[in-house]
Amino acid sequence: MKAIILCAGKSTRMHPLTLTRPKPLLKIMNKTILSHNLEQMKGIISEAIIVVGYKKEMIIDAIGKNFRGIKITYAFQKEQLGTGHAVLCAKKHIKKGEKFLIVPGDDLFSKKDIQNTLKHNLCVLAKEVDDPEKWGIIVTDKKGFITDIEEKPEKPKSKLASTGLIVMDYKIINLLEKQRSTKRGEIEIPGALKDLIKTEKVYCQKVEDYWLPIGYPWHILEANEYFLSRIKKSEIKGKLSKAACVEGKIILGKGSEILAGVHIEGNVAIGENTKIGPNCYIRGSTTIGNNCRVGQAVELKNSVIGDNSKIPHLSYIGDSVIGNGCNLGAGTITANLRHNHGIIKTQVKDDLIETGRKKFGAVLGDNVHTGINTSIYPGRKLWPNTTTRPGEVVDKDKLE
Repeated sequence: MKAIILCAGKSTRMHPLTLTRPKPLLKIMNKTILSHNLEQMKGIISEAIIVVGYKKEMIIDAIGKNFRGIKITYAFQKEQLGTGHAVLCAKKHIKKGEKFLIVPGDDLFSKKDIQNTLKHNLCVLAKEVDDPEKWGIIVTDKKGFITDIEEKPEKPKSKLASTGLIVMDYKIINLLEKQRSTKRGEIEIPGALKDLIKTEKVYCQKVEDYWLPIGYPWHILEANEYFLSRIKKSEIKGKLSKAACVEGKIILGKGSEILAGVHIEGNVAIGENTKIGPNCYIRGSTTIGNNCRVGQAVELKNSVIGDNSKIPHLSYIGDSVIGNGCNLGAGTITANLRHNHGIIKTQVKDDLIETGRKKFGAVLGDNVHTGINTSIYPGRKLWPNTTTRPGEVVDKDKLE
């Protein structure tokens, strides 16, 4: 069994995080999205054909030619002209009559659900959602076979959203080659699927475990919360001071150290060669990366801290995503709650988008440096390599 994993896109909605790396290499609980999905497919597939484009060298360097026994092959999508076009870029690696998986490379899937889809000859994995008008929607008959596919319908006939993970054979490639480009000049998989269901029975398998779509930066927090909640027992490979207090389960990586006076509340993951403390407060659903430093009187809450980042003293980081190589000056504060307790909005390109969260702090790209006593409004983003002056108030996205 082979899998085509789609990893070529630029993922502009994830800025500033994807300005310096492709989305499949963003980390959830200290593991890249791509690595997570490959792990879930271990024992199921023998070869992964990864379609790369944007910053392709980073993916090739990170994954290599073999991932824990899975052969890795790369296909190049020079221009990002849609999901269907991406599949066609991998065409030469698929034999006629061969059954294969198509997997979005920037969402998170479970082994159980992947295995469930493979019980069917042709299959689409879908999940019920509360906002079907925002998704590609699957309509089925009573037996679960697909009768229609609607793209972001105004009046949806179903609440089953397609996850993008499908089981197909060479018929889909033949149909993709016949597809006309959309108004955006792209070839998309849903169009070919609509043609396929006219002549073939395609089953809709419902998600039984999890599907975690990563479309915007705050989805990293949601996925991180989800995986941390699934930790069954602590795993301590570093040093934990007897004078530290741990309430909850922790993952502590090799070479890492938790010093005296540290209070950890709730489930937390800490990478390798990271030093925490003394006298700081790490609250639940927080992940801290490799080679980090979190110091005196720092409070972290429900946040993701990237590799090689430093938050040395007297700072508060809540409901935030901090990139790699950041250095936060003393007294850096992320505000994560509006005075009116309303839903926090954030700027994405030219639109002000609702995050769906009442608590959402800041998103810092890689290598951001803040001056002492920097205050950051909720939902604000700082682009890679930007800096703030001492005492600066960041009340809008900082692009330079």
